[in-house]
Amino acid sequence: MPAPAPAQTLLPEIAAILPASINDTWTHGQVKAVEDLLIEQGTFHFPRLETGLFAAATSVADDFHLTGYQNVWVRDNVHVAHGHFLWGEQAIAVQDVQALLAFFATQKQRLANMIEGRTTPDQIQQRPHIRFNGRTLTENSESWSHAQNDALGYFLWLTSKLATTGQLELSIEQAALLNEFPHYFQAIDYTTDEDSGHWEEERKVEASSIGVVVAALKLWAVILDEHPQFRTAGRGATSEFCSQLVHRGEDALARILPYECRQENSRKVRAVDAALLFLIWPLQVTTEPMARTIVANVTEQLAGPYGIRRYLGDSYWCADYRTLVSAEKRSTDYSEDQSARDQLLKKGFEAQWCLFDPIISIIAGEWYRTHGQPEDLALQKFHLLRALTQLTLPESRFGPYKCPESYFCEAGSYIPNDITPLLWTQANLRLALVGMLQSLSS
Repeated sequence: MPAPAPAQTLLPEIAAILPASINDTWTHGQVKAVEDLLIEQGTFHFPRLETGLFAAATSVADDFHLTGYQNVWVRDNVHVAHGHFLWGEQAIAVQDVQALLAFFATQKQRLANMIEGRTTPDQIQQRPHIRFNGRTLTENSESWSHAQNDALGYFLWLTSKLATTGQLELSIEQAALLNEFPHYFQAIDYTTDEDSGHWEEERKVEASSIGVVVAALKLWAVILDEHPQFRTAGRGATSEFCSQLVHRGEDALARILPYECRQENSRKVRAVDAALLFLIWPLQVTTEPMARTIVANVTEQLAGPYGIRRYLGDSYWCADYRTLVSAEKRSTDYSEDQSARDQLLKKGFEAQWCLFDPIISIIAGEWYRTHGQPEDLALQKFHLLRALTQLTLPESRFGPYKCPESYFCEAGSYIPNDITPLLWTQANLRLALVGMLQSLSS
């Protein structure tokens, strides 16, 4: 069963350009005109801090400062910077990664402490920090769910990717820092380590985290082969060492996928999670048959008329969230215990996120350009249309043409949540348009 038709219609200016049906013929010129319109309307405005990093979101909401989204998340920065890299603004991506390298240089002792056994994986606040002050490149003082192997993996992955393409020239000191990461992943045994993952919640052994580390180690192994001088930098590392860790991760993925989590504890079993989409794109660590299974599971079980749920039973931004949860607690650290928040959820009223339809459109476009099958092009168009209908409308409190984090139900109606616009959503939507242009050019 495919995802449902979108609940909202296209903004009039978009509808005047692009046919609102996947059965109509779309042209390269029409899609390019939509991209140009959204650029003109500021949909793809990505404000940067002086350091070159991106805060997670910007908002005009009065209590936005209480959300914490003015901070820098490593994961979001990687996805946003990767988008800039792909659509041709490589210098912005490189500056972002250089700033992340500078921050993680301040985390080298935390890496070493874990590798050398002075700290243990259950000491969460002693792990490298994945949310921090992007203006000063310093740690935040509050407790946070820093057990996020996916975030560390994303950093190593994009840094390696920029280096392999020649966009980023690494120093010996930076290579020494990056060599810590394979040893860190070995020390915590990333294939069995319970982390908080993409959604920063109760710790589990998550396929979506393991897969990010696998992708990162594969690329860092390439760097070590291309630059022999890096193999002895700092603690040292070899491509063979990275490959051994990769094989362990691939074995773990074979045991878990297409599930997100398979553990004896029933609370830590999750059959479907939209975070698995990232293993397909941009990370490309699944086979195509597995990728098609994951996409089918997500669209059949998680898609709603406004967006796609992260997972069934997700209580973050559940119905009437602003009424039920005070502003300062809406984005707090729930990794130790989210049972109180989960009790607020009414079945079927999970928030519907705007991150995922663009990603599915990108994935379907990759399939179409590989195989030329019309059903893949139809899937690409369908999820791009869904993504475009998720843009805020003129009557929204945020104004039109904004990319929300999600839609949630308030007083019986679905509206954008306070995290609007979310830069990660913006990047995904623009990349979906880029992918559509590529498909129409093939």
